[in-house]
Amino acid sequence: MNMVDPTPARIGIVTVSDRASRGEYADEGGPAIQAWLESALTSVWEPVLRVIPDDRAGIEASLAALCDDAGCCLVVTTGGTGPAPRDVTPEATEAVCTKMLPGFGEQMRAVSLRHVPTAILSRQTAGVRGATLIVNLPGKPSAIAECLDAVFPAIPYCVDLIGGPYLDTDPVRVRSFRPAHARRPG
Repeated sequence: MNMVDPTPARIGIVTVSDRASRGEYADEGGPAIQAWLESALTSVWEPVLRVIPDDRAGIEASLAALCDDAGCCLVVTTGGTGPAPRDVTPEATEAVCTKMLPGFGEQMRAVSLRHVPTAILSRQTAGVRGATLIVNLPGKPSAIAECLDAVFPAIPYCVDLIGGPYLDTDPVRVRSFRPAHARRPG
């Protein structure tokens, strides 16, 4: 009899912010991501939380550690995706990934443009490092929810394709898409 692995999927949640990392204000982005994931995922998972400054080398090191050492199947970042000089999250993501998935950023910008014209300035992206999908989100909690609503239907199958654990979602909250030939383990 096949059993589904009871080991929790590990999901990295990274807030990239100089001020939040120094404790000058409360991190709102990381908790917004965690709350969204708690409402959407029905599989067993655990968050691996980080709040780090807008420093490219530090972002690269944190992303690599979450993928390679912490065993995260998914890493979701918030912040550092704009055009300001210290906004370097997409560059750090690209530096640590072996494959980029530009469709994620395209979809997030398309959805965000329905709400605010400055969404065109955002540089969200996504990529793969080993068996980990990394997705960059904007910093504003309402934009985080809009973007996750837009791209999360593709995330569980992407994680399947790169060798990660099977992620189940609550179809009332978000319906993940898997082709008919994709099988549920167990």
